Amino acid sequence: MDALQKIFDGLMERYKADVPDVSKITKAMVDQYIIQNQFDIENDHVAFRTIGIPKLGIKAFEKIFLNYGYKARDRYNFESKKLNARWYASPTNKFPRVFISELRIHEFPKNIQELILKYTNEITNDPIKELDLNNPEQVDDFLHTPLWSVPSWEDYQSLLKVSEYAAWVIYNRYYLNHYTIAVSSLPKGFNTLESFNDFLNSLGILLSDAGGYIKESPDKLLLQSATVSQLKKAIFAAGDSHLIAGSYVEFAERKILPEYQHIPLAEIERKHRKEGFEAANADKIFESTFTSQLKRK
Repeated sequence: MDALQKIFDGLMERYKADVPDVSKITKAMVDQYIIQNQFDIENDHVAFRTIGIPKLGIKAFEKIFLNYGYKARDRYNFESKKLNARWYASPTNKFPRVFISELRIHEFPKNIQELILKYTNEITNDPIKELDLNNPEQVDDFLHTPLWSVPSWEDYQSLLKVSEYAAWVIYNRYYLNHYTIAVSSLPKGFNTLESFNDFLNSLGILLSDAGGYIKESPDKLLLQSATVSQLKKAIFAAGDSHLIAGSYVEFAERKILPEYQHIPLAEIERKHRKEGFEAANADKIFESTFTSQLKRK
């Protein structure tokens, strides 16, 4: 599992550099003695966005994680956003779950399909098939290498009008969309999403209000919140720069399943808590990068 650890270390190193909220939150948690260091934080899951074509969609991207023992679980359909998604269970509790979504481009008008394909057609073969998946350095490089040309600002804006998800992927490519702090694993006083959101508010962290500040599954066992995406300076094809949505941080509280309520808290493991994801929650979490949220900054 050392190779998988190297892949996640590479992901997090670059992600933290692009998302200042990560270090701000971690530092405050250490300063307030919630944790001793960043390694005390359990990463609930990481998420990636992809374009739904054979060489670049879920079926291609998942090969990285399946190679390291991840198991494919539930599929999801986000009708209004024209997205498919699937999550993957980690081989051990040491590693986060993985959530991969893809844009169903065939459901868009022809001009939008052609605009997306103008960039993705630069990839003629499945790039993951060309990797030695057992080489973590190669995988790490792939996860941080642009897959196609930088888009023009005009093309980005055209996509933004019909699919903010599509615009995000065309510029950000397949870089890590977010990682998730497992609030349930934190010490008492910070181990509920309500209390942790209060902590985040005290730091001046802006949370997405799409679907409410706390998104709750119907069985009330999975609660999620997220920061509003970081604004990043993006350099487009003609060299012009604009502030656009980058990545963000999510927070999840997975409650103990009813049949395990008798187990002492110190003995609770991942298997004793709510597993998987909730489509209605995820639908609103996607909007952490949307213009409607960025305007609140």
